[in-house]
Amino acid sequence: MCMLTYLPEGIQPDIDALGNGAILNDHGHGYAIVTNGRIISGRGMQASAVIDEFAALRRLHPDGPALFHSRFATHGSVNESNNHPFPVGGDERTVLAHNGVLPAPAQPVKGDDRSDTRIAADDIFSRPLFSSFDAPNTRKLIELWLGRFNKVVILTVDPRYRNSGHIYNERAGVWDGGIWYSNYDFEYHGSYSPPTHAAWWGLDEGCACCGIADSINPEGGLCLACGSCPVCGADEGDCARGCYRVFLTVPCCECGSDIRFCPCPLPDGYVIT
Repeated sequence: MCMLTYLPEGIQPDIDALGNGAILNDHGHGYAIVTNGRIISGRGMQASAVIDEFAALRRLHPDGPALFHSRFATHGSVNESNNHPFPVGGDERTVLAHNGVLPAPAQPVKGDDRSDTRIAADDIFSRPLFSSFDAPNTRKLIELWLGRFNKVVILTVDPRYRNSGHIYNERAGVWDGGIWYSNYDFEYHGSYSPPTHAAWWGLDEGCACCGIADSINPEGGLCLACGSCPVCGADEGDCARGCYRVFLTVPCCECGSDIRFCPCPLPDGYVIT
């Protein structure tokens, strides 16, 4: 029933933990990062691609809280549109992710392929009863509605709210290494092994341009067979801004190494797990 991860300000993700959770919850993945008054978010069906993208972006934007979600579908279609997180009431300044099975009002009716979480974000958490979600009384109402076992994380940059990160039913999850997980799926499982070179780039089916698998230059991420970007098929330097290869090849400005695994210390107050 999913794994939801919350990272407070300054905390970097444990990539192995995210990988463990993704193996057990492989119906889609997504993330959100609060930075400079906005939320950066992304989704995808390929775990290794989304984890890599999240790790690279989090390294660039460590100042605000962040979340990562791996889905195990209980309601709604298995597709990218049902991957968490979701904007609350269509407002991109506030996003919601969830672990569990929500009460009946959030269950999809026949013909509605949305997940229960997507329905809650669209139709329930935007209602006046829940919309002041940082108020103590509203928190009690939300957690009463959720029940004991549902867990929700909300990130927001809406100036109405004092804090950018909120965990509901926090006590039902677990803190490990400064990171909050909604359950123990983040722990090592015998079925998990590190992905292959091509899989780690999200390219199990090969280069998007020539189709050849496992022929990626680890330095710049381009296909060694045809020289194109194996993600979007563009020539080097022509990738769209949304292509995650661009994020993964951003070097550290101090030492020039891969920004995901750069050994340089973060500014004071930041932690790498």
